[in-house]
Amino acid sequence: MTTRMDRIRAALAQLEPTAVELTDESHLHAGHAGAASGGGHYRLRIVSPRFEGQRLVMRHRLVYDSVHDMMHKEIHALAITALAPSEQ
Repeated sequence: MTTRMDRIRAALAQLEPTAVELTDESHLHAGHAGAASGGGHYRLRIVSPRFEGQRLVMRHRLVYDSVHDMMHKEIHALAITALAPSEQ
């Protein structure tokens, strides 16, 4: 059975990450209005060569574009730390 976290990781694979740390923080938001929709709260640390030379806003856009189909249904909130390999 594929979990929501598995689907997020699979969607992020197109960014060719060298590291992905994905944490489900949904339990910290129980009772929050956004949690009622069923979407989870996640914290992501991702390292990808695709981020090299990219500004923060573009890095976030690349991540959000990767998980676009999951936003607002399966993902309510996504806190992103996006690094290039040279920044680790």
